[in-house]
Amino acid sequence: MFNKLFRKKSNTNEASFNQQKDLVKDECIPAHIAIIMDGNGRWAKKRAMPRIKGHHEGMNTVRKITRYADDLGVKILTLYAFSTENWKRPKIEVDFLMSLPGQFLNSFLPELMERNIRVEMIGDGSTLPAHTQKALQSAIDQTKGNTGLILNFAMNYGSRDEIVRAMKSMMDEVEAGTLSYEDITEERITDYLMTAHLPEPDLLIRTSGEVRLSNFMLWQLAYTEFWFTDTLWPDFDEKCLLEAIRVYQSRNRRYGGLKGEETE
Repeated sequence: MFNKLFRKKSNTNEASFNQQKDLVKDECIPAHIAIIMDGNGRWAKKRAMPRIKGHHEGMNTVRKITRYADDLGVKILTLYAFSTENWKRPKIEVDFLMSLPGQFLNSFLPELMERNIRVEMIGDGSTLPAHTQKALQSAIDQTKGNTGLILNFAMNYGSRDEIVRAMKSMMDEVEAGTLSYEDITEERITDYLMTAHLPEPDLLIRTSGEVRLSNFMLWQLAYTEFWFTDTLWPDFDEKCLLEAIRVYQSRNRRYGGLKGEETE
């Protein structure tokens, strides 16, 4: 009798969840979602496990959230995987993090191809270990013809570094005489960023309860909607993603102006 009641409750919950999913899909889905994946180490510590175990679980979450985002119709998913500051972490942890792209992409590549997902990367790949570069480049090359969701990894990425590089490139053109003072606009600066070919994020999600940007897409996030959660990244699931999108859909994005009845 208990099992029958339990199954009935589970089915009801599942039906309710599917209804929520349908309601979210009926509204405006953010085209570009960026996520600061935080809390892997704390997740492991709470379970008396080494930090690398948390990173391994976090990798599994990347796989799940990529599927969910693709199912919902998200066009671009940018994941902050490794920052320019993360090199300061213990060598054993950094070495493990550098091994994850190979593990993840080798096992997930068949599904990425099946789903028509394209892998891209922003950041300075030149200083990554050779095996990490090879894994990322192989996935980028094999999926470059895909036309579905863009799975964009921010790897060895720092926004200040990105902006400095953009400014240097512009100065090179000024000195060469191909760029003038009058040519420098917001749109022109955007053209020199690593994300020049992508629309700016509509929604930023940060997990683990931290409320800061940590040198992530400082220029691109000027008018992005932010959503913070205490949930640690390995525990982040489809319900969390749906809640973030639901909150996004409830907001009035004005980009500094007024809309509708606000102008009356």
